[in-house]
Amino acid sequence: MKKTEGWVTAPQGFLAAGVKAGIKASGNHDVAVIFSTVPAACGAVFTQNKMCAAPVLVSREVNKHGYAQAIAVNSGCANACTGEQGLADAKKMQAHTAELLGIAPEAVFVCSTGVIGQFLPMDKLLTGIADAVDSLDECEGESCAMAIQTTDTFIKHAAYETEIGGKKVTFAGIAKGAGMIHPNMCTMLSFVTTDAAIAQPLLLEALQADVCDTYNMISVDGDTSTNDTCLLLANGMAENPVISEKNEDYDRFCEALRTVNEYLAKQMAGDGEGATALCEVKVIGAETKEQAKIISKSVITSNLTKAAIYGHDANWGRILCAMGYSGAQFDPEKVDLFFESAAGKMQIIKDGVALDYSEEEATKILSEPEVTAIADIKMGTAEATAWGCDLTYDYVKINADYRS
Repeated sequence: MKKTEGWVTAPQGFLAAGVKAGIKASGNHDVAVIFSTVPAACGAVFTQNKMCAAPVLVSREVNKHGYAQAIAVNSGCANACTGEQGLADAKKMQAHTAELLGIAPEAVFVCSTGVIGQFLPMDKLLTGIADAVDSLDECEGESCAMAIQTTDTFIKHAAYETEIGGKKVTFAGIAKGAGMIHPNMCTMLSFVTTDAAIAQPLLLEALQADVCDTYNMISVDGDTSTNDTCLLLANGMAENPVISEKNEDYDRFCEALRTVNEYLAKQMAGDGEGATALCEVKVIGAETKEQAKIISKSVITSNLTKAAIYGHDANWGRILCAMGYSGAQFDPEKVDLFFESAAGKMQIIKDGVALDYSEEEATKILSEPEVTAIADIKMGTAEATAWGCDLTYDYVKINADYRS
């Protein structure tokens, strides 16, 4: 498998476009459409927040059909907590896109992201969708990725090529997310496309399992949003033998999906609002994967740990504390702890006790834009990794002024 240049249009048969419809006060791109020229097997995972947005309710129904052909999305307004009008607007967004593309409404996913509690400016949105449909092209993937951003500071995208069943298969994805990011889905939109041929039940199973190890393992601020959506479309145009059972081809499909989703998840974590560093927490030597997940997620969500990373401070006590209140069972007197980055690797705890390490060297390691904490709990061979970012003054500034 190799990384390649490209956007969601990299796989065969996918077109996309993003336009400026005037929904965002900034005047930036804010409406996008992704279209498969043939029906595609689909899978989706949504927010677990009970206050889910209208587009989530509509898209859940699309997901039940198992096949889709388009995604219509806007940024600048979440269409969340908008009652019956919001639901009607999401359905109108869906129907309008379907009519323009000449497909059934139930083949169109709809997504929105932005400020909660505001109604969609439907005239602008519907005009924007029409403009996006008119602009659909293999070369408009970048404008599409721009249109789904909110407080993101850079475009998040990935594309990889692999071989399945003797055929070249491409996987690609775009995502947005910087704030209200927390495990159990987060304020994120992620759209993954592939030209692989796979039975829909296996596609959905692969996606649901993968989300648990990627998007659900990131955290920025501990807030789970109302609009989180991860969509996967597979249109089969690579013409590989249809993956209908869990075999070597299925494993290669899962590997490619994992690579794209993990890359996008890490980009979101590293772009946390106000962040200066991507922080990775890896728990090794665990008895079970679930145990390792619980501990790593507890550390990555600790505000005290995140603040220490911002200060380049090797305050290991905060990490051990977060491990201790995670609820997972382990022996504190067996824990080894390491810090690692491009500047080097250092062990600071052995068997639960601090070593005589150099604070200056530790600060140097923690001053890199990507830092890793590795905790070995010496109970088995299972492991898990979580991703987050440091907590800075700018996080408060961004969210204090979000609506204005």
